Amino acid sequence: MRVLIDTTFQARAPLSGTGVYIARLVEALGREGSVTVLDVANPRRRVPAGGGLGSVRNLSEDLWWTCVALPRIARRERADLIHHPLPAYAPVAGVPQVITVVDLAFELLPACFARGYRTYAHVFHRGAARRAARVICISEATAGDVRRVWGVPGERLSVAHLGPGQELGATAQAGGRITAPRHFLYVGDDEPRKNLGVLLEAYALYRAGVGDPLELVLAGRLAPHSGPGVRVVERPDGTALADLYAHAAALVHPSLHEGFGLTPLEAMMLGVPVIAARNPGVLEVCGDAARYAGAGDPAAFAAAMADLGGSEAERARLAMLGTKRSRSFSWAGCARAHVDAYSLALGLSR
Repeated sequence: MRVLIDTTFQARAPLSGTGVYIARLVEALGREGSVTVLDVANPRRRVPAGGGLGSVRNLSEDLWWTCVALPRIARRERADLIHHPLPAYAPVAGVPQVITVVDLAFELLPACFARGYRTYAHVFHRGAARRAARVICISEATAGDVRRVWGVPGERLSVAHLGPGQELGATAQAGGRITAPRHFLYVGDDEPRKNLGVLLEAYALYRAGVGDPLELVLAGRLAPHSGPGVRVVERPDGTALADLYAHAAALVHPSLHEGFGLTPLEAMMLGVPVIAARNPGVLEVCGDAARYAGAGDPAAFAAAMADLGGSEAERARLAMLGTKRSRSFSWAGCARAHVDAYSLALGLSR
């Protein structure tokens, strides 16, 4: 089976959740054995322009790449199928097409997204899902949203849970299990749905309520943030991120909505306790191996931080549960689920 995978987004945003998914999937499919992966990226695609003429140019470039370039490459390389890891569809491709839907946050939390993006995604992403031979969802939660919000029949959906994030090495010496923790850790950016304001409010309450507060480290693509005890680490590489995890009392993940919960799974794999906002995607991944708080309840987050920051036993308990839970997820399993979805799109059986 020869599968053409569009890796354009991974090339321009390699540390994003979707970028990590694409990179790790391509690696895992290469090891799977039954698929020849043809990964291609559009070298002409610019970074997001944030609106205006630049966004119009990017949209035109995306349409040309999807509708003209990818089908042409598929014919030249004799691909059996095209996989769009971001929802897209070529009207005349000559081979079946499969898409991945990560989440429908823009549909469920419209206030967190620019109107132009919401309109584009509603039209093009939904249209691709309704026309694709197979729709891969990264969680049961996302599959349920795709059925309910977009009306895609369940028999055309496949669920492929992701593996545990980036390859960060054997840094499982986390929290208080090896050394005293130095900080709480947030990994991500500060787009509105990530709910960073509630985290900062919770941290201020935590600092006011304990005698020797730990630092809060914000790691990722972030605007400047300041305040007592708050430190920003902009775009850490794998080595730096592994070190931040290794000295964290807990990952604090206040996101309003997640399609899967890749960052909490990454933390659990490394033995780092997780404090998270309660939403279906994170619950599906973390189960009873995390401490939960309401997304709009900074006091509950502060209480969880105080409990974990002050109790080595509680950190060890959650670390043990999280490590065990993380073993249920792998990139090899993710790749096998993708191959099954490709086979169904082609009308084959494995």
